[in-house]
Amino acid sequence: MEVKLYVGNLAYSTTEKDLRLLFAQAGNVTSADLIKDRDSGQSKGFAFVTMRTQAEAQKAIDMFKAYSLADRKLKVNAAKPREERGGYQSKLSAFSLADRELKVNTSKSRKEQGGYQSTLSAFGNGSRGPTGPRRRGGGQRH
Repeated sequence: MEVKLYVGNLAYSTTEKDLRLLFAQAGNVTSADLIKDRDSGQSKGFAFVTMRTQAEAQKAIDMFKAYSLADRKLKVNAAKPREERGGYQSKLSAFSLADRELKVNTSKSRKEQGGYQSTLSAFGNGSRGPTGPRRRGGGQRH
């Protein structure tokens, strides 16, 4: 049964080939995946190395958990399963109508309330607003 190992605190100059050669000392390496930034292509400083058996994986953890590579002490342990991170789709589900009650506005319609004209009448006849008389045309202000 293959076992995936997390390898952290890597120097940015470390390559997948370097990891394969290093971990081959502990046993058969199935894969070595250096994690890189998708935009810049630069290493993120960690990788996943897959060993063929549990015994080889444990041997690699014991050998390299405090090993110094490029003047950096490696962190090596069994990789944890990837957690669901949420992302775009799960954020959209928060707006799902299936889980929510629809609220219907039961107040009077505008027509029953007297329409917009009655609402505007509270402001006078419209010839005078809060800033003075209404202007027509493009004349200059004095």
